[in-house]
Amino acid sequence: MGGGEQKYVQEAFDTNWVAPLGPNVDNFEKSITQFLSDNVYVAALSSGTAAIHLALELLGVNRGDEVICQSFTFSASANPIMYLGATPVFVDSEKDTWNISPKLLEEAIEDRIAKGKKPKAIVAVHLYGMPYKVDEISQISKKYDIPVVEDSAEALGSSFNDEKCGTFGDIGILSFNGNKIITTSGGGALIAKDEVIKKKAVFLATQARDDAPHYQHSSVGYNYRMSNILAGIGRGQMEVLQNRVDQRRHNFDFYKKHLAHLPEIEFLEEQNAYYSNRWLTCILTPSFAIREKLRLALQEDDVESRPLWKPMHLQPVFTEFPHYSDGTSEDLFNRGLCLPSGSNLSENDLERIVELILTKI
Repeated sequence: MGGGEQKYVQEAFDTNWVAPLGPNVDNFEKSITQFLSDNVYVAALSSGTAAIHLALELLGVNRGDEVICQSFTFSASANPIMYLGATPVFVDSEKDTWNISPKLLEEAIEDRIAKGKKPKAIVAVHLYGMPYKVDEISQISKKYDIPVVEDSAEALGSSFNDEKCGTFGDIGILSFNGNKIITTSGGGALIAKDEVIKKKAVFLATQARDDAPHYQHSSVGYNYRMSNILAGIGRGQMEVLQNRVDQRRHNFDFYKKHLAHLPEIEFLEEQNAYYSNRWLTCILTPSFAIREKLRLALQEDDVESRPLWKPMHLQPVFTEFPHYSDGTSEDLFNRGLCLPSGSNLSENDLERIVELILTKI
């Protein structure tokens, strides 16, 4: 916490605004909008997963449709496709950013079209805060007239060509889960380029209640709106967002300064015009065996690290679905490790972690 959150939460109690609407919700949305771009419209929701679900529904995804999804990601990027009864089609990553491969994406689209199933949407992810190849993915989206859901759950504060992540896709999403760059304990947001889309999202997120004096519903709705209390936390968090980004980038720079000389460790570098919030600092080792040796050695000293995301096309729940892979994400999963990256890491913490790695690698 940054210190200013309690003021806004207390304001919610003092004014008796504890429902999923109120001044904190309105002002939290405004602060996100001001940070991202004045040309977008933000709806604060209960989670990033809810935002993806609504984004897909707003883009017309229905039962039996196909949706392309980046394979190398957290399962929340793919689960909402299943909520709608649609079929996920997983596409592997490229090695520059670890995000969805433009080459494989285009191959997948052409193959699905040849099979009589043009995808209804593309879920592209800015993994670990590193922007995906925005220009290439946008060009493919326009070429085939397939909208992009931009999963920026891990990328608030990241940018490409000085434009903020979350503003590139047809609809963007954010997450404020407890482990994200800022948090409302649980929460998310949908980012639209049209106010009509935002209003539709809010309508669906508040049980799709029709404009009538009684409770009347012509559409299926959801209980996805953020509460005024959690939005108060969000308002306080937005005041320290850049500090959080600066700290995460400091963590990355510290690790790189002290470990980049090791032949066993490789870092994910920013490409030209890329700016990552460095949500997590991730490294690649030469092999699965060395990754596990390092992970277990850190664990013995009570330092938690984690393998990179296991690709969706390798997950038991998704193995039956189509995938277009060249082995990149599987290799990243086998060799990659997320190092401790919290915004509250002290210099002593970082020095201890580095010393352990230098000793154990």
